[in-house]
This record gives sequence, C-alpha cells and structure tokens, in this order.
Amino acid sequence: MADDILVQVDAGIAVVTLNRPEKRNAVSLSMWRGLGEIFTAFARRSDIRVVILTGAGGNFCGGADISEFSKVRDSVEDARIYGQAGREATQAIIDLPQPTIAAVHGYGVGGGCGLALACDLRVGDATTRMGIPTARLSIVYGTLDSGLLLRAVGLANAKLVLYSGRYFPLDDCRAMGLIDVASEQGALEGAHGLAHELVTRAPLSQRGAKIVLESLARGEVEQRQADIAAIQAAAVNSEDYRMARQAFLEKRTPVFTGR
Repeated sequence: MADDILVQVDAGIAVVTLNRPEKRNAVSLSMWRGLGEIFTAFARRSDIRVVILTGAGGNFCGGADISEFSKVRDSVEDARIYGQAGREATQAIIDLPQPTIAAVHGYGVGGGCGLALACDLRVGDATTRMGIPTARLSIVYGTLDSGLLLRAVGLANAKLVLYSGRYFPLDDCRAMGLIDVASEQGALEGAHGLAHELVTRAPLSQRGAKIVLESLARGEVEQRQADIAAIQAAAVNSEDYRMARQAFLEKRTPVFTGR
C-alpha cells in the first residue's frame, strides 16, 4: 500500500496522491484503510495546515478497484467489511480539522467522486469528469456518501447523478456543485494556489468555521455547542488574535501560527 498512496508535506501543505495511474488510481481495500490511517494521523499534526488530495497521472480516481471485488466483496459479510473501510476513510477526511481540497483532474468517479465530496473544496479543470456509476453496477449507495452528494448538489441533481450513472464534464460539475473552483492552469495547480492562500489565514478561525458549518449542515448544533464554545474561546485567547489586532493597527500583514 505504501507505493499506492504518496504523502508529501511542504510549507504546511500536505499532498496525498493516489498512485495507481495504470488503473486510473482505483482504490483497493488496503488503500481505503490506508487513507483512513493517513487522515486520522494528520488530525494530530500541528505542522499541517491544509491537505490536498489528488491522483497520479491523468486522473484523480476511477473509483473502487472492481477487479478485486470477487475476492474482497463477494458476500454480504465481505461487503460489510469493505463498506466499513470506505466509510472510515471518508469520515476521517470529513472530520479532519484542517481544510481539505480535492484536485480533480480527469476521472473522479464512483468512490473517487465520494472522496472528492468528502473534502471541503474541489478544484477541477477542463479534463474533469465526475459521476457515480452505481446504476450501472446494481449497487445502492450508502447514507454517508449519498448525504455528501445531496448537500453538494441538491435533491434533483443527486437523483440525476445516481439514477443515470453519467459522467459529467467540468461545466456541468461546476453548475451542479460537484466542483467549486475551475482552474485554467490545471486542477492540481489551482489546488496549490488555493492552499497557499489558506495557509496564510488563521488556523483557529478555519477550524472553528469547519465545526460551525458542519454542525449546521448536519443539524447537530445543539450537540456540538461545547465544541463551538471551546474553539471560540481558544481563538479569543490566542496569540494569533492579539497579533492580528496589532498588525491591523500597524497596517501590516499578520503571520498566523495557530497558537
């Protein structure tokens, strides 16, 4: 699995690359498990400010590796175990405190579309093709991935995606909400540009915004009041807050540390 997922960290930006270009970066069971471990570990690292998820070669991700299904997803119990690994990987991306960006070039379909939707933001380019071909495979999408699709594109478009199994080009993806930013320089270059902007902003503000927005999106505001209050207090008591106020008065750009 080590060669199938590459991780590079530089200047506060982690780049996670799915590395099976000969298979359009199709995700194996071991890769689902590896992604869960990687993103869970990122949550504990203060040196990582933004994470980019992308794919090697000409594609983001062609989905799950169907060629191994006869071995790892051939029974109800196998499907349960396989589904759990996928859900844990997806949830680890969703729950990461730091901002996440999917750089979706080429195909980002099936499980690849799900991984992109788990990220906070998605950057595409002229090569981008996204969709979920469950209707071509007699697979019923679960509530976690369906929920991510629903909140990104709305009910009618979610039905269109899942009923049709189509692969949608960039303009359609942008119109529906599958893609947030269209980059003329390429998806990965656009993602890097966005990431470099985000690392100059206050980490506690970003983490707090993520908690608040996710709580609102999931209808969990009451349950997460303690978390919201804690991050608001941490921001007010932070060195970053005091430094930013002084920088504003002195008309200079603040340098945030997350402390």
